[in-house]
Amino acid sequence: MITLTEKAVNAVGRFIAGSETPTAGLRIEVTDGGCSGYQYGLKLEGSQTEEDTVIDCGEVRVFIDPVSLPMLDGMSIDFLDSIEGSGFKFTNPNAVKSCACGTSFNTNSEGTGTKTCS
Repeated sequence: MITLTEKAVNAVGRFIAGSETPTAGLRIEVTDGGCSGYQYGLKLEGSQTEEDTVIDCGEVRVFIDPVSLPMLDGMSIDFLDSIEGSGFKFTNPNAVKSCACGTSFNTNSEGTGTKTCS
């Protein structure tokens, strides 16, 4: 299961509302990079692919590709907004090593990838 907090859903909703192009949802992906091996990617997406797992989080639909899904299983995403700055915070139980930046990680774990959101 991947969880988006209410603050994260609201933030994504604001980004979608402000988008100049038609947006079907939020893509969450894992790509090679960062100082720990992998990094999270978030982007607004115009449509899903046939291979995507689609998670309905109320006003936001989340698309995850089959390669990223096992590395994201059990992850929660929050949105922080403070005097120090704002941004998404990832809490991933599969990350065995994380960088101080909070967006780079490494994992040896493979999750199951259920299709629920809370």
